[in-house]
Amino acid sequence: MLSDRAYMRDSYGRQTTSVITWMLCGLVAGFVIQLIFRTWFKSSVVEQFAALSASGLRGGQVWTLLSYALLHGGPLHLLGNGLAIFFLGRELAPLLGERRIAWLSVSAVVVGGLVWFAANYSHGGQLVGASAIAMAFLTVFACLFPHREITFLIFFIIPITVRPIWILCVLGGLDLIGFLFFEIPGGAYAGGIAHSAHIGGMIIGWLYFRYVHQREWRSPDRASEIELPRWFRKSRKADAPSPAYKVNLTNREDLKAEVDRILDKINSEGFGALTPEEKRLLDEAKDLLSRR
Repeated sequence: MLSDRAYMRDSYGRQTTSVITWMLCGLVAGFVIQLIFRTWFKSSVVEQFAALSASGLRGGQVWTLLSYALLHGGPLHLLGNGLAIFFLGRELAPLLGERRIAWLSVSAVVVGGLVWFAANYSHGGQLVGASAIAMAFLTVFACLFPHREITFLIFFIIPITVRPIWILCVLGGLDLIGFLFFEIPGGAYAGGIAHSAHIGGMIIGWLYFRYVHQREWRSPDRASEIELPRWFRKSRKADAPSPAYKVNLTNREDLKAEVDRILDKINSEGFGALTPEEKRLLDEAKDLLSRR
């Protein structure tokens, strides 16, 4: 991980509120508002305004393609989605960058809502919850680290070790069965689960991994095998050219300033956005800046 490097934990590593934190705050705030109106005022006005429904979308409530993710069916629904987004998001953020995490989340919500709308076009019901984001994160994580062992505590007592690829396959299979045999025929969710929205999130996660995430990037610890297609690569902005790297490595202040700039770039665009020269400088700076 990037935070394992000593020079990235020093005072010049700028700390900002992550997009994952803002996302979780938004989910909690949305649920609190929903709960206040439902409990104190005995009103479902929040769901009527923000939840996604086929009739509402046909009536022009296009904002519900985003706002439905801020509402949840109950505390356990919120807790499940929140934990998944937190634990997966904190693993993906250093690799993808804050901007890409944000766009991945928004895309998952919109596409998950559209898939649900298509499956329930002629049926009733409403869609709430950020499950599409959690499934998109899980898909990207499973594609990046398919065989990393993860240990869970069932009932907080019994440990069980699984691999992300198997979690994705099992959940994907269950969602596909629920989608084909419950939502498509009658528009009813098995156990109250919107399988179509989950599938939309998985689709976005896979498309991001396959067509956006760079293949020839490398993490600080090992090389990766993922590549960004040539047709999708963007040219560097003319107003932000890569420096010629005539940085004086013996001047600690100049070196720290240049590393600050590179760290800001990693935070906003991800490690894969660095040029070969920036990666080389970051590696060379590691030993120099870790000396006391």
